[in-house]
Amino acid sequence: MDKRQVIRFIIVGVVNTVHFNLLYLIMYRFFSWGYYVSFVLAFLISMVGSFFMNSFYTYRVKPTWKKFIQFPMTNVVNFVITAVGVYVLGDLLGWNKTISPFLASLIAIPFTFIISKKILVTEPDKGGRV
Repeated sequence: MDKRQVIRFIIVGVVNTVHFNLLYLIMYRFFSWGYYVSFVLAFLISMVGSFFMNSFYTYRVKPTWKKFIQFPMTNVVNFVITAVGVYVLGDLLGWNKTISPFLASLIAIPFTFIISKKILVTEPDKGGRV
């Protein structure tokens, strides 16, 4: 595993989290859009941003339509692992439920990294650039 890629992946995750929260707050507070609409739009825009940041910065690969369509799977994997982690840490182990989601999200990082790398890097580029 390339340590530089892992570090760049974490940097992209931090930037993307800040990006998502700023978009959400702008849409919700300044435009007075509903909180759910703001959440969904900020999430979708951030996911697109994450795709391009991970393509160009983390893995330094050419983005394609196929990769773009597959990329949301990284969010599914992240959500499932985090949700299971919250349940295991909070309910089964009785850990603090305020900190359990944060810890569960840390547990999900390596899995999300592996899936995103598999989607973005392992397939030979065959054109179809985004």
